[in-house]
Amino acid sequence: MSSTVKLPIDVTAIQAVLPHRYPFLLVDRVVEFEPDRRVLAYKNVTVNEPFFNGHFPGHPVMPGVLVVEALAQAGGLLTQLSGDGTVDGRLFYLVKIDNAKFSRMVVPGDRLELEVTLKRTIRNMALYSGVARVDGKQAACADILCAEVDA
Repeated sequence: MSSTVKLPIDVTAIQAVLPHRYPFLLVDRVVEFEPDRRVLAYKNVTVNEPFFNGHFPGHPVMPGVLVVEALAQAGGLLTQLSGDGTVDGRLFYLVKIDNAKFSRMVVPGDRLELEVTLKRTIRNMALYSGVARVDGKQAACADILCAEVDA
C-alpha cells in the first residue's frame, strides 16, 4: 500500500487498516507518511470521550496510558501502510514500553499530534519511538515495542 498512499488518510481508511473500533480507536487522521520510517497522525480529543466521565469529574484529563496507546496505534498504521495495507488476520500487540514521560495534560479541545518513527524491526517485532504533542509542545513520549501474532 505504501506506493498508493494518498494523504490525508481519514478515519474510514484507518479502520480498513487497524482492527480498533469505538471507543478504542485513538487515531483520526494521518497527515504525513514516510514508508518504513515515520508517520504523523492526529487524535482530536473531545469532551465526549467516554474516559472523561471518570478521569476526572470536573477536571477532564486524557489518561496517559491512552496517549501511549494512541502512539502505538500510529505505529501500527506506519507498519501496515508500509506493507500491503491489509490486516489479513495479523494483529500487533503491545509488548513493552520504555522511557515513557508525561510532560503536560491532554484535555478536551486538544488535537493530539502523534509522531512515530520506526527505530528497527526484529523478526516479528517493531520498535517505535513516539512523541505526542499539543500545539507543538510535547505532552508525552515513549519507546514502544509491538509484536505481530496471528489472529
